Amino acid sequence: MSHVGVPRGTVRKRRSLALLTTGVLTIPVLAGCSSGGEETARGVPQDIAPAARETVADGSTANWAVDALPATFNAFQADADSATTRITGALLPTLFPMDKAGQPKLNPDYLESAKVIEREPRQVVLYKLNQQAVWSDGREIGAPDFVAQWRALRGKDSAFWTARNSGYERIEKIERGADDLQVRVTFSKPYADWRSLFSPLYPKEITGSPDAFNDGARTTLKTTAGPFVLKGMSKSKGTVTLARNPRWWGDKAKLDTLVFRAVAAKDRTQALADGTVDIADIDAATADRITLARRDRGSNGQPLNHGPGSEITPAQALRSWAQAHGSDEDAAEIAQAAREKNRKAVVAYATEQKALRDFAVRKSLEPAYTQLALNGESGPLADDRVRRAVARALDRQELAQTVLGPLGLPAKPLGSHLALAGQPGYKDGSGALGEQNTKEAQALLADAGWTRGGAAEPPKDTKAGSEAEKKGGKDDEAEAEKKTAGEAEEDKDAKSEKSEETEKDGKKAEEDSTEDSADSAAERKNADQDSEDSAASRDEGLYIVGGDNKPGAPAPATVGSASAVHVLAPARTAAAQGTVLLRQAGVLGEGGAVAATDKQPGGAAGAYAPVGTAAPAPAAAKGQLGKDGKTLTLRFVLPSGPGSQSLRSVGDKIAVMLEKIGVGTEITKVPDESYFKDHIASGAYDLALYSWPATAYPATDGRPIYAKPEPATDGSLLVEQNYTRVGTDHIDQLFDKAAAELDEKAARELMKQADARIWAAAGSIPLFQRPQLVAVDKKLANVGAFGFAAPRYQDIGFKNRQAAGSPADRKK
Repeated sequence: MSHVGVPRGTVRKRRSLALLTTGVLTIPVLAGCSSGGEETARGVPQDIAPAARETVADGSTANWAVDALPATFNAFQADADSATTRITGALLPTLFPMDKAGQPKLNPDYLESAKVIEREPRQVVLYKLNQQAVWSDGREIGAPDFVAQWRALRGKDSAFWTARNSGYERIEKIERGADDLQVRVTFSKPYADWRSLFSPLYPKEITGSPDAFNDGARTTLKTTAGPFVLKGMSKSKGTVTLARNPRWWGDKAKLDTLVFRAVAAKDRTQALADGTVDIADIDAATADRITLARRDRGSNGQPLNHGPGSEITPAQALRSWAQAHGSDEDAAEIAQAAREKNRKAVVAYATEQKALRDFAVRKSLEPAYTQLALNGESGPLADDRVRRAVARALDRQELAQTVLGPLGLPAKPLGSHLALAGQPGYKDGSGALGEQNTKEAQALLADAGWTRGGAAEPPKDTKAGSEAEKKGGKDDEAEAEKKTAGEAEEDKDAKSEKSEETEKDGKKAEEDSTEDSADSAAERKNADQDSEDSAASRDEGLYIVGGDNKPGAPAPATVGSASAVHVLAPARTAAAQGTVLLRQAGVLGEGGAVAATDKQPGGAAGAYAPVGTAAPAPAAAKGQLGKDGKTLTLRFVLPSGPGSQSLRSVGDKIAVMLEKIGVGTEITKVPDESYFKDHIASGAYDLALYSWPATAYPATDGRPIYAKPEPATDGSLLVEQNYTRVGTDHIDQLFDKAAAELDEKAARELMKQADARIWAAAGSIPLFQRPQLVAVDKKLANVGAFGFAAPRYQDIGFKNRQAAGSPADRKK
């Protein structure tokens, strides 16, 4: 909830795409970091209130919040999303679900066994199916279902609109074994991740033809084979309803009905309090409210010391009472309305808090990690030295602490791109890049040609152009001074009606700015011309943001650095009037920041600063690095949604860390819904924060994310899912070898080597594993923060018997 991740539909494409990874950096440390014993890092356990099945009551209904109704029930289509994954998990066979340790584990509900029985001349896997396993229409699950899915996903028939096919294209043939319960799969070339195939498994009625595959499973699933069946989907109610499967041969589902209800992240607290949902992923703010609600249970009716009105001091309350009962009728009316509004808010909040006492917050670490992505396609980050400098400026421990520490979760930076702590094969490979070191980061930037005075230097290959450029040297400066003085005189005549006080302020500003310019010149000789231009603008008594192409974007409150970009505020009443008009026009956010969609490169053009306000100092004077007349400023794109606050806090801290090595950041906050498609996937960023899910199959799932982009015929790059656009042939080769290596230990060793080289290329910097916070009705068992493991839907239920009609139907 608190982070933006790659859309689930995109994530599921990974097994259909191909090669990608990071620049070849042949540094000595790689050999040492890419080999060695397995690290014994322990993962955070799941938190699901486990209970034996005999202690869980039969019957009732549970309501589970999802972000939106699924666009399709076909998990192999491009628009499959997290709701698709969640719902199909209760309806269809998953042959090897992940266990608590993030390993694929054989599912005995569907398989008696599955193993490689031949390696030469071809790899052959023999599946022995559970003889009780049947589809909801009574037909046995068998070889025809495997064959139909293979033909639909192998990529040879473009009539099937599929988003992934990795692994299926390696299959040579599928045959019936010794009997109908055996399926024999022969591969044309070795495939280590064969356990990833046929999950979920669809009936042949869905995968047997393009029409059925493309459209037959988008809004319904007539035939299923899980503990539940699909009862119906209501777009008007925003629900998908599952009912107990009467043909299910495994442990009987404890719930009669499981309802997935579309609830936006911002509405989850209200939905929990209203009793609309029993289970919901939540953000830290909602988790805090539930914690406070349970703490306040013994308050004996005393007013809450949090929520609306809690910040009002006794003096403020007395003043409000006096105004509401004063002789000024207009003022009294306004005060009374404000008091009534506050009273209603307090009552509503208290009612919600009382209802939230019935919930518990179950927390673990989500099987996904957040990374800082560095776009290496063009600009400063195309230079691997700059990328490595940025990476080595980061205090990853501090960033992990920012997100995980307040939640009481272990705040340890992640050390691998291809495995999470607790998974087999996890090893901290960050040593291939090096630890945080400001001096070494600065040395890398200097080696790349970025210096303190570089922003004021003209490009070395600049050719003569204008008259001023042809004269050069002192003639340049004289011409500029003459022009500036002339313009200032014209403007002064046009404003001859200024008050005497304003003129004095202007002179004082000029004197102050002259001193500042002198100091700046003493420190940075190359910034003289910029200082004179700034003095000229101050002589006018105001500075217009956007009038000189200097960045003016709002910076987060926590970023107090010189290289963070800011918008200068309008003067006095103009400021208030301007804010009102802009907000009415939808340009400003609640905090007064210019909306990302309306922000211009120079900030809010036309915004006026008070008389005497200094224009932004030249980059060279602020200590920001530059080269060939350009400052080292990186576009940092962050999501603006209410659930992404912790991600923005991380972004703010990163900006401060980069400022310390002379790297500026221009932070742009964009709507969550356009963050990925319009910025990450399109490459319209330099720095960005987003997440990738964990996988039990890194050789297959990791390759599209980290493999080398290939040039297309039109000159563009085919990046697949490598949105950093950084990759090397060597890493591709390591992924290929691992995917074909049937010895698990040897395959893990190859993945460690690949991870070390991904670290060294510095296109993707893992920061921390994402927190997983789930609000659950405290009477529900076997559900919550699952961590790596897939849910066992048939075990979910209420610990105490509930009356028919579902606890979620009660009005709290």
